[in-house]
Amino acid sequence: MDRLRAVARTFWVGGIWMVGLMVAPVLFASLDKVTAGMVAGKLFANLAWIGLVCGVFLLADYIWRVGARGVKEGTFWLIAGMLVCTVVNHFAVTPIIAELKLSMNQAAEGLFGGGFATWHAISSLIYLVQSLLALAYVVRRDS
Repeated sequence: MDRLRAVARTFWVGGIWMVGLMVAPVLFASLDKVTAGMVAGKLFANLAWIGLVCGVFLLADYIWRVGARGVKEGTFWLIAGMLVCTVVNHFAVTPIIAELKLSMNQAAEGLFGGGFATWHAISSLIYLVQSLLALAYVVRRDS
């Protein structure tokens, strides 16, 4: 079980960092914005499903190992926070972005105008929070 836990943690956290910090920036530096966005979107969608599977496994495994007192521990909340970030970004924010891409009406966008750039920024902020939670999770001794 230790090995499976290590693989799940590495696959999920490594994916978060690799796609967000390396692959997406390279795509946008190398390709036109439309193609880069399409490929990045597919990568982030696949990573979300990986995160859902790995996150649920890691959370269940942690509770199995530590017991109910695990909900009082930082590791539980780091995994749960990463999982919440995945769920919110994939099932709430991404569909809004996809809809806005179809219309691409960015008139009167403003700071909280609900346009593509605003929702993309919200998604990026959630991803940043998830990445920082992942860092804290990886460096914890009891994970």
